[in-house]
Amino acid sequence: MTDRLRIALAQLNPKVGAIAANLALAQTALADAEAAGADILMFSELFLTGYFPDDLLFKPQFVTDAIAAAQDLVAATAKSAVSVILPTIWLDKAGLHNAVLVAENGKIIATRLKRELPNTDVFYERRYFEPGPLSLPVSIKGVLVGIPICEDIWHPWVCEHLVREGAEILLCPNGSPYWKDKQSTRYKLVRDRVAEDRVPLLYLNQVGGQDELVFDGASFAMEPGNRLVLQGNSFATDFIVSDWARGSDGWTCTNGEVKDLTSVEEAPWRACVLGLRDYVHKNGFSQVVIGLSGGIDSAVVAAMAVDAFGPDKVHCIMLPYRYTSQASLTDAKACAGQLGVRYDVVAIGDPVDGALAELAPIFAGRPADLAEENIQSRMRGVVLMAVSNKLGSMLLTTGNKSEMGVGYATIYGDMNGGFNPLKDLLKMQVYALAAWRNTHVPGDCLGPAGEVIPQPIIDKAPSAELRPDQTDQDSLPPYPVLDAILEAMVEQELSIGEIVAMGHDLALVQRIEKLVNIAEYKRRQAAPGPKLTRRAFGLGRKYPITNGYRDATKG
Repeated sequence: MTDRLRIALAQLNPKVGAIAANLALAQTALADAEAAGADILMFSELFLTGYFPDDLLFKPQFVTDAIAAAQDLVAATAKSAVSVILPTIWLDKAGLHNAVLVAENGKIIATRLKRELPNTDVFYERRYFEPGPLSLPVSIKGVLVGIPICEDIWHPWVCEHLVREGAEILLCPNGSPYWKDKQSTRYKLVRDRVAEDRVPLLYLNQVGGQDELVFDGASFAMEPGNRLVLQGNSFATDFIVSDWARGSDGWTCTNGEVKDLTSVEEAPWRACVLGLRDYVHKNGFSQVVIGLSGGIDSAVVAAMAVDAFGPDKVHCIMLPYRYTSQASLTDAKACAGQLGVRYDVVAIGDPVDGALAELAPIFAGRPADLAEENIQSRMRGVVLMAVSNKLGSMLLTTGNKSEMGVGYATIYGDMNGGFNPLKDLLKMQVYALAAWRNTHVPGDCLGPAGEVIPQPIIDKAPSAELRPDQTDQDSLPPYPVLDAILEAMVEQELSIGEIVAMGHDLALVQRIEKLVNIAEYKRRQAAPGPKLTRRAFGLGRKYPITNGYRDATKG
């Protein structure tokens, strides 16, 4: 038995499916833990497979390879004094489990299975795993350690059982994705468990982007008395070492660093940049291309891309047509110059006019409308995809949540692209982030300081510029109004009557509901983007495309 522990938390960035690479990260972390004199090293949830592997778990060879990698890491502890808490998949007679192995001296000394399996809009663990029983603490270095796994701590009885069975301290591995105010939710959750059970809890989270999810790290520890005694980096990897001592009142932290969290204003930007960077790099790309229109959305995406990759990896292209204003040409060039990126102009006049000429016999006798306008957008998509194919750059698309919500985007046109950093940001949030970025340099970002988005881009009325003197408000209500309606309708799932009671016009709310519903088919074909809210289109909000329901309430 010992009265002192040094605990290392490996807040790392694994890649789903990259079992060998994740094992190498774990082996490096083990060496770091040894060098730090740690007694215990803990990894985040399902570390070797990456979180979450989805239907890879139905592939028997994947399961076999993951378990073999876990056994390799167990074997690596044979020459180490460090006890390792390794979250992994594990197979027994009952089936496949989300599990933790505790390894010492080259052997597995305990296996613990996740009991409470989430079945939410993000993770469907019941599809893959069998639940475990309420588990017992594990004796590590003579200390009884409870190891609830992620969702387990959302259910009070799991930690209560562990402490009743003698757990003196709780170590919890997690795969907890970011969304707005998520850290406050985590703090409250852990604060409640610690207050109920009167033992400290160390909460380890992973970091990094995985498709539409962004994991923000921000691992921490709390002691009884609502004491935050440890706080790791947010939106960046970290190796967090803390010292603990047993006293008359149980275990307390004697040496732990509490780092500042990313601010509420900075967090969405950091989430978008991290999600973008990891999506591009983890899928084998090293550079990106963007259609830079002179508008706010493409300017913000370009700034995020420069922060993610540096200016030498970002290529911006202006694609003017006869309706492109001189102001847009000037603003796009200025934005590219302030960001320091390569900037090219590829006019689309000839190919658009050629297409219109070829279509003239079919279009004859019909007035010009969206069909002609969308040819411009689709021609831009063709050019940008050609550049992407030729130069090996990932094309980024730039539609915000307001526009995607009501279908104000051209499928196979400006929706072309491999990733959309703005997918879960409403239009007014995009403006706010642009203003914020012009006065701040985010942590872990590679872009320049100072104004990176020219003020005229922020100040001017938004326009698709697909016809003379067009503005977005020709087709849509002012964005503050639209965003408020979408916030109520999408994020809060309020009825039309409830939204009207907030002060909005009935006919407008009904129109917005119709636009949201009929645009579902577009959103199903849209590029992925970072999930920043609980009700992101796609991963957070799943409506049928063929949908006959209409809300008949009127307020």
